[in-house]
Amino acid sequence: MAFGILSDYLMGQTTHAFDYFGCHFATREVETSEEYVDKAGRKRKRKTTIKEEGAYFRLYAPMAEDVSVIGEFNGWDVRTHKMAKVDDCGAWEVFIPGIKDYMSYKYHFKNARGEYVDKADPFAFYSEFRPQTCSRCYDIEGFPWMDGNWLKSRSRNFDAPMSIYEMHIGSWRGKVDGRYPSYEEVADYLIPYLQQTGFTHVEIMPITQYPFDGSWGYQATGFYSVDSRYGNPKQLMSFVDRLHRAGFGVILDFAPVHFATDGFALREFDGTCLYEYSDPAHTISPWGSAQFDLGKDPVRSFLMSAMNFFLTYFHFDGIRVDAVSNIVFWDGNKNNGENTGATEFIRRLNGKIHYEHPSVMMIAEDSTDFTKVTAPVEYGGLGFDYKWDLGWMNDTLKYYSKDPVYKKYDHNKLTFSMAYFYSDNFLLPLSHDEVVHGKGTIINKLWGDYEQKFALLRNLYAYQFAHPGKKLNFMGNELGSFDEWNENKSLPWELLSFPKHDSVKRLIRDLNLIYRAEPAMHYEEHNPAHFQWLMVDNADQSVFAFEREVGNSDLIFVFNMTPNYYEQYCVGTMHEGIYEEIFNSDKDIYGGWNQYNGLNPISYPEPGPEGRPHHMDIKLGAFCACIFKRRIDKIEDPSKKAKAKKSKK
Repeated sequence: MAFGILSDYLMGQTTHAFDYFGCHFATREVETSEEYVDKAGRKRKRKTTIKEEGAYFRLYAPMAEDVSVIGEFNGWDVRTHKMAKVDDCGAWEVFIPGIKDYMSYKYHFKNARGEYVDKADPFAFYSEFRPQTCSRCYDIEGFPWMDGNWLKSRSRNFDAPMSIYEMHIGSWRGKVDGRYPSYEEVADYLIPYLQQTGFTHVEIMPITQYPFDGSWGYQATGFYSVDSRYGNPKQLMSFVDRLHRAGFGVILDFAPVHFATDGFALREFDGTCLYEYSDPAHTISPWGSAQFDLGKDPVRSFLMSAMNFFLTYFHFDGIRVDAVSNIVFWDGNKNNGENTGATEFIRRLNGKIHYEHPSVMMIAEDSTDFTKVTAPVEYGGLGFDYKWDLGWMNDTLKYYSKDPVYKKYDHNKLTFSMAYFYSDNFLLPLSHDEVVHGKGTIINKLWGDYEQKFALLRNLYAYQFAHPGKKLNFMGNELGSFDEWNENKSLPWELLSFPKHDSVKRLIRDLNLIYRAEPAMHYEEHNPAHFQWLMVDNADQSVFAFEREVGNSDLIFVFNMTPNYYEQYCVGTMHEGIYEEIFNSDKDIYGGWNQYNGLNPISYPEPGPEGRPHHMDIKLGAFCACIFKRRIDKIEDPSKKAKAKKSKK
């Protein structure tokens, strides 16, 4: 087994490097000899076998020499536990008896430059809480999982609703008595909150060990090490297990592009650029971190195994791969050309993960126009299941920030997304990136005064849920907060004591419930047969309408993007019948002016606007978003009804 993993590691083919490298608790048999006196009174020796409990430590450092494990178990003495070189591939190993959970350790060795250095274990499962930098021994085995039913029934959600609540563990509720909350403490509050708000999945920002709070986990030092801010690995397992048993999926945000440059970690690990690019033009990323050389086979094995480690041991339902633009193009710049070594890594990653975990989702956070991001690997694609539609996000927020007088000049910003929607499997994000660094919160970006901003916010969220594609909202979007997210502070939960803000949360809940209940909003959403524009060219009034239909779920969505109010507004339809308004963002329960359709609109068999075969008249409030569901297919002619009654008599 050891030779197989080592050879596969060197060739960039293993997703199980964690089974070999790092600190692994074990019991080994040791032969000893003891003296005894036989019946004739002579001294003799005999061999016995005893079992010795401890741990194997294994390290990959090809250019290192004179390697030792130092730790609290040997008084940090570099002479006590020397490691032996397994073979010329660069792996080192030693068995140390008496190892216990949480013992701190590092590797001490002479690097390629002849310097003696102390390095944290790249494969450690746990680490000390910053500012301490040691790795910690931890027995990862033996968690009593109870989510078997969830794992049997989970899927990649292609035809299922997926509304993701993106969250930063530490700032969701903030610190407890000056300390970070544990994974389990967060679960205590998170599960009932998700049940109230109707989300289907949670996506947690990176929880691999990282030293600088302000990096939010995107510049890690330990890619197998669970973030010690919030507890140990089994506490994270408990977090996922409890969410699964409550019916919620859990997605892990993972950053395989770059790593923190701290000297105790991966940077110039054995005195060479073992993990990063050796070319100075690419060594440092645009964020000031070191960039993984994704063309190196051992680096590929390291990162593929890291993601598989969290899927295998922690039962995550998906991986969101950060900064894919910096993978597909050199330094994230299309003008620099495709980084073919990195795209080959991505294809290999997605192919292997889907082979081992057929029901796990791989999601790309990609801002490029790189083709076939979500096409299967066997068809020349990158093999992701979903891609963030950052074009939709940018165009939409720019449009909603415009003065209504000028919106007609940017009408195509809301129609363009459907022109390319069927080229990839898209996910519509309003993520943490949009509420930091002086960008303002979602509501701050919108045009208008206080009341108008809230009206547009309600309209925006309705548009996000109505548009084909999976949904993602960052924590706090549902509060309508005017303050940017700060990783060191709790969300402003006190806002829910104000009706305006509490109404936004209710609106999100109701949109989630409709989204989950109506097949037209999630089933076969990448099939163009289920989507039809009803009003797409009305730039002067800035009103949009479209229909989504699957079986008996036939919905019409209408959006008024201006403060103009219409007592009677004509919308073209594809079918005649009677429609029921199942959602109106202007209702007073959402903080609106209550201009809704109390009577069910009727779609008459007469031509409507933009050449549609039928039409219906509706009341359309200022900045209002409406959803209508067809309840009755045909409208009977009243004169025919009367004649039928007469003939019966």
